Amino acid sequence: MGPNDRQRLIDWVAAEITPHEAAIRAWLTRAMVAPDDRDDLIQEAYCHITELPSFDHIERPAAFFFRIVRNLLISQLRHNRVVNIEAVSEIGAIAGMDEAPTPERIADGRREYHRVRQAIAELPERCRVIFELRKIEGLSQKDIARRLGITETIVENEGARGLRLIIEALRRQGEQIAEHYTSLRERKRARRP
Repeated sequence: MGPNDRQRLIDWVAAEITPHEAAIRAWLTRAMVAPDDRDDLIQEAYCHITELPSFDHIERPAAFFFRIVRNLLISQLRHNRVVNIEAVSEIGAIAGMDEAPTPERIADGRREYHRVRQAIAELPERCRVIFELRKIEGLSQKDIARRLGITETIVENEGARGLRLIIEALRRQGEQIAEHYTSLRERKRARRP
């Protein structure tokens, strides 16, 4: 890339990418990404953009910028041992930035989020507290054990139990939903002449 191309890229980034930084920062904040991590993700996204051999093919710069940050965040979450539930739900919200989500998609996402939160809320008290501290707040087993005055083995066992109970609850809910819709279809067929 020559000096003229480099200047064109700088001008393009200033005009087409930078104005969307505030929206990305807001999304990262809602996703409960730490301030330092937000800065790192955005900086790394800018680095990726400046390494492009060409930018003329990019039709929707905002969506392109969001996609880069989203992919970087997903990569970061994969490398972390603890995954922030809010961050994961926000990734789903940003996944289709270049295509507006349908009302059905929005409703499905909200229902799924509420199903997971309900399953967590229905865990036995100690199990729920340990699960939330470990999987949502990101505390280590050692920190949880110290905070609650229990052994790390109990923390590990209760965390695994919590995950198993959540998966079972979601499976039961899914089966109930499927049965409900099967019943509706059968009633509808029975009404046809």
